[in-house]
Amino acid sequence: MNPITRLGRYVIKPVDEIGRMTLFLIYGLIHIFSWPIQFMKIIEQVFFIGMKSVFVILLTGAFTGMVLGLQGYYTLVKFGSEGLLGSAVALTLIREMGPVLTAIMVIGRAGSAMVAEIGIMRISEQIDALETMDIDPVRFLVSPRIAASLISFPILTAIFDVVGIIGGYFTGSLMLGINPGIYFARVESSVVFEDISGGFIKSIVFAIVVVTVCCFQGYMTHTRPDGFGSKGVSLSTTSAVVTSCVLVLITDYVLTSFLL
Repeated sequence: MNPITRLGRYVIKPVDEIGRMTLFLIYGLIHIFSWPIQFMKIIEQVFFIGMKSVFVILLTGAFTGMVLGLQGYYTLVKFGSEGLLGSAVALTLIREMGPVLTAIMVIGRAGSAMVAEIGIMRISEQIDALETMDIDPVRFLVSPRIAASLISFPILTAIFDVVGIIGGYFTGSLMLGINPGIYFARVESSVVFEDISGGFIKSIVFAIVVVTVCCFQGYMTHTRPDGFGSKGVSLSTTSAVVTSCVLVLITDYVLTSFLL
């Protein structure tokens, strides 16, 4: 294979993958509203993706807020501005850290499970069995997960933000002596609706990115050229987690550029 052909293959392959993934997402979104709507499956996935991730989000949010409070205090005190700690913690969490870390935590806990479950169904021919019974596998497996992610991600992000702000209060006020009234007054005065809506927009976009990548990687496990069977599932899971995390960070930069 000559260098030009090899270069063309390296360029065309990711473009082809993005195109297939986009069509996969559109097909899954359309089938969310196909009648009859799968309410019970959506609720089941909301419980799995959202409810079962709450403890991880609470723990991560609390310690993230505490670290931001600690680092922010020792940075602001150098300029005599430690009273602005509430603003710094709240805006950092709501604009950036909340949506991004929530997405990454959900990728690790629920996204990897999505890939493995759908991948095992693929290699064990359960998806082929659904097609044989004239059941659309994308509608049955993917659409409820997309709908559940669109519901769960903003709620988990809101929980992360609130717990993180409280964590910053514990560090800044209870440990370092900042007046609690000043802390929460700064939070209230500095956070505006555009900050909150921007964080929710990011969480919705991250939900689409994460569930699309994870479900697609699991669904297409059998087409991997580098592994088959259980090895293919493990490679698909690794690829989905890494790709999702990278895309979340890239998407965060792009959205921040437009939302600022």
